[in-house]
Amino acid sequence: MAAGSAPDRRIEMTRYVGAIDQGTTSTRFIVFDRAGATVAMAQREHQQIYPRPGWVEHDAMEILGNTRAVIAEALRGAGLTARDLAAIGITNQRETTVLWDRATGAPVHNALVWQDTRVEPLVAEYARSGGQDRFRAATGLPLASYFSALKLRWLLDNVPGAQARAEAGELMFGTIDSWLMWHLAGQHLTDVTNASRTQLMNLATLDWDAALLSVFGIPRAVLPLIVASSAVLATARGELDGVPIAGILGDQQAALVGQACFAPGEAKNTYGTGCFLLLNTGTAPVVSTSGLITTVAYRFGEAPACYALEGSIAITGALVQWLRDNLGLIKDSAEVETLAASVEDNGGVYFVPAFSGLYAPYWRADARGVIAGLTRYAGKGHIARAALEATAYQTWDVLEAMQRDSGVQVRTLRVDGGMVVNERLMQFQSDILDVPVVRPKVIETTALGAAYAAGLAVGYWRGIEDLRQNWGVARTWQPEMAEATRAKLTGGWRKAVERSFGWESFEAPV
Repeated sequence: MAAGSAPDRRIEMTRYVGAIDQGTTSTRFIVFDRAGATVAMAQREHQQIYPRPGWVEHDAMEILGNTRAVIAEALRGAGLTARDLAAIGITNQRETTVLWDRATGAPVHNALVWQDTRVEPLVAEYARSGGQDRFRAATGLPLASYFSALKLRWLLDNVPGAQARAEAGELMFGTIDSWLMWHLAGQHLTDVTNASRTQLMNLATLDWDAALLSVFGIPRAVLPLIVASSAVLATARGELDGVPIAGILGDQQAALVGQACFAPGEAKNTYGTGCFLLLNTGTAPVVSTSGLITTVAYRFGEAPACYALEGSIAITGALVQWLRDNLGLIKDSAEVETLAASVEDNGGVYFVPAFSGLYAPYWRADARGVIAGLTRYAGKGHIARAALEATAYQTWDVLEAMQRDSGVQVRTLRVDGGMVVNERLMQFQSDILDVPVVRPKVIETTALGAAYAAGLAVGYWRGIEDLRQNWGVARTWQPEMAEATRAKLTGGWRKAVERSFGWESFEAPV
């Protein structure tokens, strides 16, 4: 059934829609009703694997096992069965790269996570001819370790026999959505939003680009079929036997949909492990000249694709985890707000969390984390406050670039993700941006967006107006900071960012 078509009687009788939300640190299964309210949820974390500095891996089999476990747990806990679900959607950490055996379904290597920087020498090699932006016109993306193409190239180069096996059709590549779809429904698919993050899809054709495949040496036989974000794609087996899988969205695009940002000029920011600000630009892609990414926002059924400008920030919530796990500054992530509130201001301290370089709008792989402005006056409260403020400053950097590229003045910022419960951070965010910051009633917008995509495809929701009506405001923060104070603080941040440059160098392989 096409997205937005009239519901049939079976769908009218079905109570709920489910969403698999496979993130960087955990996997969740959430069941929603027609109002977008959560009726069931289960969650499990998975191991973060760090074989070397800058390398980040996940065990794809662990993720698959956790996915099956949380589906069963959520349904059992709410007294539901697969028959209660009209459809399910999948949303996932993007760019994370899996290569697996077509016959056995087993991965041939751990997944390379989007944060992984091992391919920086390859970035330098490919940038020697045409520079960092040589593929931006076709893909909307700069050359960076972030995206999937070079991660896949690394796997084909470093797993014995992988290139030949890929060319023979024995191996399959995918981002996590494809990995789950293969194991839950036996289909090798990815949607346009995830494909747009590989640096192998052409933004104009919405298909794999032959010239790019040739440049990167990627066999087409290893790639999944690119499909719409909202359409009946497959029928699930196992725990969800018989339920249509009818939606796939990369996590940040899913949050844009969950926030009902369907009109050009509407923007959202998701505060999680990293931070991701997306601005809907409509049916025409806008190529950035300010260090942003052009990406597919969503495609519903046969309708034209909608595009977005995105500012990707690598480290935000992960910085709070670092304060907890590496420094022992706090025992629980929630304690950071109390510690930050113990001081009146940042005491001149700035924290630039360039642990894996800086993403938008700088794209500086050579940057590394710095704490600047330290004096003997500074204490752990100032460091905690600087860590929180770093999230707001990085968002300010991105929004400034976004407004330059689009020519659109963002009037309000819709926010979601785990960090938006931090009242102090949200007020500081509004102050630094000088715009209202709006938190919706439902903050599980990533999973909700995947559910919306699936529900639209089967007629559970009639159209995007139903989704707009579900969106409601829980809290709005208004800017209260004087312009002179804002200018002083952002000036200090810019100086600190400059100090983070040039700490690492990468050489292309000889």
